[in-house]
Amino acid sequence: MSTPTGSQEERWAIVHIYSSYNNTIVHFTDLSGAETIAISSGGRHVKADRFESSPYAAIKSAMACAEEAKRKGITSIIIKVRAVGGTGPRVPGPGLNAALRALARAGFKIARIEDVTPIPHDTTRKPGGRRGRRA
Repeated sequence: MSTPTGSQEERWAIVHIYSSYNNTIVHFTDLSGAETIAISSGGRHVKADRFESSPYAAIKSAMACAEEAKRKGITSIIIKVRAVGGTGPRVPGPGLNAALRALARAGFKIARIEDVTPIPHDTTRKPGGRRGRRA
């Protein structure tokens, strides 16, 4: 099957975004999820630990990964968003929206965004006891 002149074939990747209140990690893999294309975290782009989860660090790590993926020919992406989950909070950290916006601006075709936060189906007790954590 011939392609029209000037167009290139689509190359797909999966983007795993892990966003907690302490860090944001952006990870590009192939469709099987086995081979890493690019990976970056908020801690690589800021000096202080308290800024690792900031929107600024998330934008920087998403842009660094996007640049690397573009160099390797990726044109379309599927995004999988993950928060801490389990017995922890199921709400993603502050860097998630910034990372999503940065990937959209990078020029990728986004097929879908799905939430893959692990949810326990009966588990060990949450820490803190019956009356919760008393400060």
